[in-house]
Amino acid sequence: MIINNLDPVLFSVGPLSIRWYGLMYVCAFLFTYWYCANQIKHNKIKMTMPQLDSLLFWLVISMIAGARLFEVLFWQRAYYFANPMKILAIWEGGLSFHGSLVAMVLVTVYLSRKWKLPLARIADLLIVPLSLGQSFGRIGNFFNHELVGKVSSLPWAVNFNGELNQLGELVFRHPNQLYEATYNVIIFAILLMLHKKGVRPGVLFAAWLVLYAVCRFFTEFLRVGEPMIGPLTTGQCFNLLMIVAAGLWWRFVIRRTVVQ
Repeated sequence: MIINNLDPVLFSVGPLSIRWYGLMYVCAFLFTYWYCANQIKHNKIKMTMPQLDSLLFWLVISMIAGARLFEVLFWQRAYYFANPMKILAIWEGGLSFHGSLVAMVLVTVYLSRKWKLPLARIADLLIVPLSLGQSFGRIGNFFNHELVGKVSSLPWAVNFNGELNQLGELVFRHPNQLYEATYNVIIFAILLMLHKKGVRPGVLFAAWLVLYAVCRFFTEFLRVGEPMIGPLTTGQCFNLLMIVAAGLWWRFVIRRTVVQ
């Protein structure tokens, strides 16, 4: 079994603290930028570098805003309503993936129409690196000792931050963050393989929606402290909506008569 006593803070300079959580998101952004720029350089998509810069800038803004909004409204409403100043403390964690997804999709749709670029190709371009970037975020959650799993006696179970039970014994839990980081790496590998095979525009995004939603649905069973909607967690309900969205997206893609 493993004891996680990692410090969420990488280093501090005076009152400023640089946290592992934030560093992981920076790594995700840099990888996404490198991947997309490389695709543009090799003429895999008709997009200019200034357009890419603008797109990624607004995606970062929308990701943070949407993720925090959903976290406040759907996951920890009581906590944030009681501590409104904490809403701005995004460096402490607490970003909803589903909120970031909704906001980023809306921004991408808007900019693709504004620039008259094919939405399906932009979605495919972004989702490959972002699928790996999601694993970076989960590693950040591991450093933050958040999104922990249920109590477990498995050899790889983890004690987070010295948690003790009523008898004073160490409590070991499923490292749910690492499970999710692992399946995101696998999803990235699958998408990369499909990309190299040259599937039609939109397929990569549809595949990601289904793969991520299914994997996340089952790992949600191991999470603790999740708000419930009937017998399912809030996250599981959003995952089911992702599968519905994948079906709608697939209909949109296959109805297109011209491959852009």
